[in-house]
Amino acid sequence: MEEHFFQCPYCWEQISMLLDPSVSQTYVEDCEVCCNPMELRVVFREGQLEEFTVNSLEQ
Repeated sequence: MEEHFFQCPYCWEQISMLLDPSVSQTYVEDCEVCCNPMELRVVFREGQLEEFTVNSLEQ
């Protein structure tokens, strides 16, 4: 597992997340601080984090 830090697109708090380098995925997870949903995209290539994006799901 690899620890990654990023900011919530809603409350701007810094969040820590453990990422599995064997899996690339896109999923929705709630912010642990403000509970708003975020879309996370995680891409690993050969065990190295190549892309990490987080977007708000505001309508």
